[in-house]
Amino acid sequence: MKVTLLGDSIRQQYGPKVAELLGDEFEIWAPEENCRFAKYTLRGLFDWASNIEGSQIVHWNNGLWDLCNLYGDGIFTNDEEFINNMLRIADLLKQKCGTVIFATITPVRDTNVFNKNEDADRINKKIVPLLQERGIIINDLNALLRSDPDRYICDDTIHLSEEAIDICAAQVADYIKAAAKNISAKVEPKNTSVRYDSTGAPVLI
Repeated sequence: MKVTLLGDSIRQQYGPKVAELLGDEFEIWAPEENCRFAKYTLRGLFDWASNIEGSQIVHWNNGLWDLCNLYGDGIFTNDEEFINNMLRIADLLKQKCGTVIFATITPVRDTNVFNKNEDADRINKKIVPLLQERGIIINDLNALLRSDPDRYICDDTIHLSEEAIDICAAQVADYIKAAAKNISAKVEPKNTSVRYDSTGAPVLI
């Protein structure tokens, strides 16, 4: 089964481990580049279309770049624009693949100068129900890590610690396996009865 992994540097951290955990039963494709802002990902879907083609599952994250406030004059992408870009991505991915999983925006340490958890909390709260309405599965990586950012976020205050890479990869892999199992269950043939014709050959009823 083919799976696409999309997202920023957080995805680049856990992605290789996810591929290891999923093993040979899954074909994994992910852009080598950082998918950065939601708008960058939206634009990238055009260039990556042939690579994504045939994927039955897409696991995707965006947000940390959009919520960055480098200059003290506000986050790069306001809430309305971010949500609009995210819903466009969701709709495009649903057209290409039957199952789309969105990973919530991961937390940062409280000492991070440019990203704030209050922004991630606000956006996660807004975007999650809208994505769910579109049939997107939610993988809440924020909740997984939020209990102890000093443990799960490394010294640069935004990226995952080695421990967090392991637990995020495990949860991502679990979500993908569950989605794959659900897909397989839907395509399995229904129970059928069998009779035999005059030659003794089986005939499905």
